[in-house]
Amino acid sequence: MKFVEETKLLTHRGTMAILNAAVARAEALGQPQCIVIVDRSGEVLAEIRMTGAKFLSRKSALAKALTAASTGVETTSIPEAVRTYIGLATDGSVTGLPGGLPIVLDGVLLGGIGVGSGSGDQDIDVASAGLAAIGA
Repeated sequence: MKFVEETKLLTHRGTMAILNAAVARAEALGQPQCIVIVDRSGEVLAEIRMTGAKFLSRKSALAKALTAASTGVETTSIPEAVRTYIGLATDGSVTGLPGGLPIVLDGVLLGGIGVGSGSGDQDIDVASAGLAAIGA
């Protein structure tokens, strides 16, 4: 019987690399964003509401990060038919909105990133740029 397991964790340096790259991409797009990074247990490691980003988008960015960290897949993988129900059942903590990506490195789920305030394509683009900073 196994009682202890080794695991990989996203460090503060990795978190900052993701955040800085995501902010840089949002700036390049000219679209201020809310960006939230969580670890695999859903604990917020970093977040920012860029100047000019919609303040309510912070809530959707958090839900996107939590969904991606919890499911291990991008938020748009949540089936359309259950998105409303799962959102209600989780008090808005799970969403199918675009812009949530899991942070997976070497096959290990480390957490999730959620981005909101732009179009769905912009949110995904910014999240992807963040992940690319650590090779995820």
